[in-house]
Amino acid sequence: MSLPILLDDALAAAPDGFALRLSLPWIRSLPVASLSDLEVSIDGAAVTDLRSGSDGEWWFLQDRLVVSGPHPLDGGPHEVAVSFRLAIPYLQAGPDAPLTLPFHAQRTLTADAAGPAASAGRRARSAPRKAEPGRDLPSAWALAASAFNWTPEVVRAERSAAEIAVDVVGEGVASVIEIEPGQMWRSFPEPADAEVDVFRASLTAAGGTVSIVGASLDDWASSGRRRDDDERLAFLLPQLRAAHRVGAMGVRLPIGQAGPTLLARLVPVLRELDLVLFEEAQGRQAPSDPDTARALDAIAALDDPHVRVLVDISMLMPALPVSYLAAIEAAGLDRAFVDRVASEWRDPATVGVLMSALRAGEVPPPARALFMDMLVRFGRSDAAVLRDILPLVGGFHLKFWDLDDADRRVSQPIRDLGAALAGTDFAGTLCSEWGGHEWLEADATEMTRRHLALASTALAEGVAQHHDRASGTTMP
Repeated sequence: MSLPILLDDALAAAPDGFALRLSLPWIRSLPVASLSDLEVSIDGAAVTDLRSGSDGEWWFLQDRLVVSGPHPLDGGPHEVAVSFRLAIPYLQAGPDAPLTLPFHAQRTLTADAAGPAASAGRRARSAPRKAEPGRDLPSAWALAASAFNWTPEVVRAERSAAEIAVDVVGEGVASVIEIEPGQMWRSFPEPADAEVDVFRASLTAAGGTVSIVGASLDDWASSGRRRDDDERLAFLLPQLRAAHRVGAMGVRLPIGQAGPTLLARLVPVLRELDLVLFEEAQGRQAPSDPDTARALDAIAALDDPHVRVLVDISMLMPALPVSYLAAIEAAGLDRAFVDRVASEWRDPATVGVLMSALRAGEVPPPARALFMDMLVRFGRSDAAVLRDILPLVGGFHLKFWDLDDADRRVSQPIRDLGAALAGTDFAGTLCSEWGGHEWLEADATEMTRRHLALASTALAEGVAQHHDRASGTTMP
């Protein structure tokens, strides 16, 4: 399931034609100027003279961008298609440009159809339950849940992002959460004090705290010009202050994105605000990757507790997710190819197989976005690769894509991680993060609750395994 662009009530009649309300199909707010090459057709006819408008320079994730045109609408359903491109200002496609991605959606819509009623308050829920996972783990290990898991619900905007995040605690899923300011606060990228304070008060009343704030560093300005380090620092500072204000222990950036120069300038600010900057390594970014190794060396050279590594266990996947394999086959990839990557995921030759298929044009357009996950988001390392960097690590993302664990493909990396951490002085969060939104439609609350229970058990088994090995006994 990709994030929606056209919700049920996207189409409306207007005195001079129509209005089309577009949802942002991304995981955080973006500058309005990120949108380009907009095309709309209604009932197969391309609409010319399109006009788009917004309330500001930023397209907040829970808002919809209104596109209007002179095409008159009659009663009844209409076949609506929309396509556009989005520049992602914090992701790089090359030395001189941000990553730009194509999007397309097509739906049968009825003008002025009623959409889901927006809630003025929280949805009805069962009595709050105390979060249980983690009770048998070392006291310095804190299980947490990422509000990112609820991204599809945030995009639907039936409730505010803040309400959704607070209910993660209120519904007993976890008492410690990670948040994304680009999802949470309409005032992003300069979160307003009042907006931050209201959220913190609501979260505290529910019995929750924020562990890490997922900061964003937009390397490119809306004009397409690359920001210099002064501008990059200025972009980050409001997010750091918001993280401090909301009571977080740290902020998170992709590993190596800040770079040594900006990193050195950030350290005094981090000390002043008593924050830790976590540089996150995930997927193919194992410690042996040259770029990752350079970033790790820079962190080690700083030798400052305010800069640490966060490891996403997507780095440690023993096999591809079952639901993902079904999704790429449904998107048009050849069954024999799917079977091969399923059975030979950890074979080093698989990377060559993937690249050959891509270069030969064997990946059908509907499968291209999903296909790239195998090259970027999914890793194939073993937990042993973390041994030498554990002194630098301050947190983990327990990334999961689905909960099909018949062969322990979900739980084994967590179990191995528990064994690797046992006996060390690791103190930090182990956060449940669901990454399967793109192809799997499921209830985020139920998925996260079940995953945290699975993770708690697997970590405890890993700890027991370590102690049994240390004492010379063998796990059954």
